[in-house]
Amino acid sequence: MEAFLTKLNDFTAPAAKLIDTINTYLTDYVLLFLLVGIGLFFTVRTRFVQVRCFGEGMKLVFGKISLRGGKQKGGLSSFQALATAIAAQVGTGNIVGACGAILIGGPGAIFWMWVIAFLGMATIYAEAVLAQKTRKVNEDGSVEGGPVYYIKTAFTGTFGKVLAAFFAVATVLALGFMGSMVQSNSIAETAGTAIGMSSSLYWIIGLVVAALAAVIFLGGVNRIASVTEKLVPLMALLYILGSLVVIFARVRYIPETFGMIFKYAFNANALIGGGIGFALKTALSQGAKRGLFSNEAGMGSTPHAHAQANVKNPHEQGCTAMIGVFIDTFIVLTMTALVVISTLYAGGGALSDPSNYAASGGLTDVMAKLFSKTNLAQMAFGTVFGETFGNYFVAICLFFFAFSTILGWNFFGKVNAQYLFGKKGVLVYSILAIVFVFMGSLFSNDFVWNLTDFFNYLMVLPNVIALVALGTMVAKCAKTKGEELPDLSK
Repeated sequence: MEAFLTKLNDFTAPAAKLIDTINTYLTDYVLLFLLVGIGLFFTVRTRFVQVRCFGEGMKLVFGKISLRGGKQKGGLSSFQALATAIAAQVGTGNIVGACGAILIGGPGAIFWMWVIAFLGMATIYAEAVLAQKTRKVNEDGSVEGGPVYYIKTAFTGTFGKVLAAFFAVATVLALGFMGSMVQSNSIAETAGTAIGMSSSLYWIIGLVVAALAAVIFLGGVNRIASVTEKLVPLMALLYILGSLVVIFARVRYIPETFGMIFKYAFNANALIGGGIGFALKTALSQGAKRGLFSNEAGMGSTPHAHAQANVKNPHEQGCTAMIGVFIDTFIVLTMTALVVISTLYAGGGALSDPSNYAASGGLTDVMAKLFSKTNLAQMAFGTVFGETFGNYFVAICLFFFAFSTILGWNFFGKVNAQYLFGKKGVLVYSILAIVFVFMGSLFSNDFVWNLTDFFNYLMVLPNVIALVALGTMVAKCAKTKGEELPDLSK
């Protein structure tokens, strides 16, 4: 098996290198401008809705929180929809993605992830509002909604159909297939590290994850919602409590940690090497790339869940959606950042020495092998918990995070598979998705991350075009809260 895996990864190496090159150009010259631009656009058009309506969103989420939303006659409860969205948002991006951003772009990349998230709160408000306004409610009470529907609203005729189909195909590939590979790959690597398993046996972990996913995949949206509404709050609480233990243990280094985040956001070359322009671009691009993977604002994934919400008006779900980004980035991801930076950078940590980095940016070969994206968090928690318990803690948390993301992304991909091929295509899609979950444990970490990044970017392009075209509709809703919607629970 080991020889087979070696040949498999050698075979995919040229493709991985090509995709990485394409991704670099897309991130540095397209994605960054799109995410910042669309975030600024809706921040202005909605008159800073993420600030004005933040309190309203918190009340909507935590004032009615319930772990027993039950099965709705049609759609989902607002919290179930949010839990499904957060299940997709809070995944490997919050642990592995954050670690990768810090490793490559330095601690300053976290600052840019915060900026992207702040602007993204306005973007995701727009996505949720449009998902509500353009959804279809069938006679049996079931709901169909997501970007394909507001893309066709923005552009009627052939162009709209082609753009919607392009988005749907990209979503099936990005979330249903490639994205699930990233999640299972991270589960296999962290679990394998924790139990001391050889990488040639990671396929066993992949098989177990695929089997668990199959049970829920084949149960439909209500089963996914029922699992995520219970799993999301518990997994977030466990990770936050563990992170707080480390943060309190390293509390004397927390001021230095925040100082490094802000300092290296604008002076990254002092740590990661290279010229000022190169280092700043690296920190910015890593913040944008991993910010997108973490909170998904602008990608067009979470609107599939928000379209299902049973709320009084579109504005309510828009406000609720903003809290999802806040929880994902400003709470969960920030916990990872504080743990990693306070243990491995601040106080003369192992990664605080600029000589660890190559002159052209990025870690030296020796350090890159020692501090990989997947085990960096385990090493950080291990400095306080001890190596064994630190490995197990991160492996357990990452399993819940990544598995919940697999569930959420599978649902989003399923919506688009049904749009493209009808209900008959859903079973085929589900079977293929299970296969890809298993396959994630076979490939190298870099290859699966490059693949999912590439297809994520393809989702962003048509989604952003439609959001801009419907900007007036969103701005009006932010002012008037939009029309009252029918109660789907009755």
